[in-house]
Amino acid sequence: MVVEYFTKFLHFPKIHAFLSIIIFLLRTFVLLCYCGLFRLFIIFHRTKLFVLPNRMKKRRKENIIFENILIEDFASEAKCLSRINDKVVFIEGPVAPGDYADLRVMKSKSSFMEAVAFNIRPQSKFRTQTICSHFGTCGGCKWQHIDYQVQLQFKTKQVTDALERIAKVDLPEIKPIFPSAETFYYRNKLEYTFSQNRWLTQEQIDSGQDFSRNALGFHIPRRYDKILDIDHCYLQPDPSNAIRLALRDFTQANNLDYYEQIRQEKGAMRNVVIRTANTGDLMVIVQFAYCQPEDIDLVMNYLAEKFPEITSLNYVVNTKGNDTFFDLEVVNFKGLPYIVEEMEELKFRVGPKSFFQTNSKQAFELYKITRDYADLTGDEFVYDLYTGTGTIANFVARQAKKVIGLEYVEMAVEDARINSQINNITNTEFFAGDMRKLLSYDFVSQHGRPDTVITDPPRAGMDEPVVRTLLEAAPKRIVYVSCNPATQARDLALLDAKYAVTAVQPVDMFPQTHHVENVVRLDLR
Repeated sequence: MVVEYFTKFLHFPKIHAFLSIIIFLLRTFVLLCYCGLFRLFIIFHRTKLFVLPNRMKKRRKENIIFENILIEDFASEAKCLSRINDKVVFIEGPVAPGDYADLRVMKSKSSFMEAVAFNIRPQSKFRTQTICSHFGTCGGCKWQHIDYQVQLQFKTKQVTDALERIAKVDLPEIKPIFPSAETFYYRNKLEYTFSQNRWLTQEQIDSGQDFSRNALGFHIPRRYDKILDIDHCYLQPDPSNAIRLALRDFTQANNLDYYEQIRQEKGAMRNVVIRTANTGDLMVIVQFAYCQPEDIDLVMNYLAEKFPEITSLNYVVNTKGNDTFFDLEVVNFKGLPYIVEEMEELKFRVGPKSFFQTNSKQAFELYKITRDYADLTGDEFVYDLYTGTGTIANFVARQAKKVIGLEYVEMAVEDARINSQINNITNTEFFAGDMRKLLSYDFVSQHGRPDTVITDPPRAGMDEPVVRTLLEAAPKRIVYVSCNPATQARDLALLDAKYAVTAVQPVDMFPQTHHVENVVRLDLR
C-alpha cells in the first residue's frame, strides 16, 4: 500500500517536474566535479605536485654508455658518426674523426642511434686550437675545433653527397668550394637575449662562487629558457662586443629587471640586435618588455651618448610570447631608420625588419657567381623568385632587359622597390604573395615568359607547384641558389624532366659551422 501511494505521488506533474530538475542539477554537479578534478590532476601532474605511482609510470630505459669509441667520420648537421655492432651512431659534441670518446645514448632505433660524446680523448689530425672560451657550450661555432681547410672539404662532400644520393641526376664536375676570406668576425648581425635565468657551466657551479643569475647572450642549444652570458663573441666585429658589455653593465647597475623567459610576465630588458654595414653604418635595436617610459629613455640616452658612432638607434616594446617584432612598431630614437650596404656601385638600405645576407663580403661573391651563371646579355627577361629585399634582382638588373621579383613578405617587397629607386634602376618590378599561388600560369601569361629564372628559396626549398610552373614556363636557364643542398637536390630531381645541371659551385658563407650555400646552373635540354 505504501509503495502504491508513493508511486501515485510521483506521478503528480509538479512533483515529477521538480524531481527532474533535481536529477538534472545533480548530474551537472557530478560532471563539473569530474572535470574540475581532472583539470586539477593535470595541473598537479605538470607541476609535479602530484606524482603517478611507479607502476603507472612509463618505464624509462636506463642510460646506455659505450666507452672508448673511435669517432670515424663527419656526418650532417655538425655531427660525427661511429659504428657499434653494425649500427650507425650519430654523435653530438666537440669531436672529430680520429678522436676517442665515451658515448651516452640518447635515442636508439632499429637502424641507428643518437649519442652525446663525453670524456673526449682528442687525437684527430683534423683538430685545431679553439679561440673562444664559450666553445662547446654556446653552440654557435660547432666546428671551431676543426681546421678550416677540413671544414671546406667536408662542406664540398656534403653538397656532392646530397646531389648524388638525392637528386640522382647527371652532374658536371663540382667546382671547389669558394672559401670565405674571413673565418672570424664575418657576421653583420647578431642578436642577444636578456634573461633572469642564466646558464652556469659545470666549472662555474664547482667553483662555489656566487654568480648573478642575469645574463645577456645566446640561448643554450635545446634549452630556450637558459641564456649563456657572453664575454666575447668572435663572429661580429667591434663595436658589437663593446655595446653588449656596456649595455649589460649599465642595466645591472641601474637595477633594470631582465626578461623572465619561462612565464614571460615580467622584466624590462628583453633583447638587443646589433647590425653593422660595410659602409661603417651601425644599427642597434633594443627590445623592451614590461617597463616604464623613463626606463626606455634612460637606456637609449645612455647608448646614444656612450656610442656616438651608432647611426641608427631604435627600440621596440614587445610583450608577445616570442622575440619577433615584424608585426610591431619600431621607434627610431636617433639617427636614420636604416643603414646602408654597398655592392659595386649599388646601395642597399637595410631597415630593422629587413633581411640581408649576414656575411656581406661573401654575399657579394655569391651574387657575382649567380650573375655569372645567369650569363645575361642585356636582352633577357628575368624572374627572381624569393627575391627578399630585391638584392639579387637589383644586382643583375643592369645586365638584363627586365627583372620581376616575387616574394612572400610584403614588407620585403617595399624594401626591394626602395632599393631600385635609390639606385635609379627602372627595369625592375616586384610582387608580393604566396609563391605557390603567385607564380602561376596566369601570372606568366600576363607578365611574360621568362628567359632566365633565378631562385633563392628558404631552407625548405621550392614548393612542388612552383617547380611545376617552372617546367611549364620552360625558361632557357635556371640559376638555383640554396642554403640547403638536400632540398635543392630534391628539386633538381623534379627539374630533371626538362633541365640538365651544367654547373655547380658551393660557397662557404658561415665558417666554423656546418652550413653551406650552393649555386647550380640548369639549362633547358
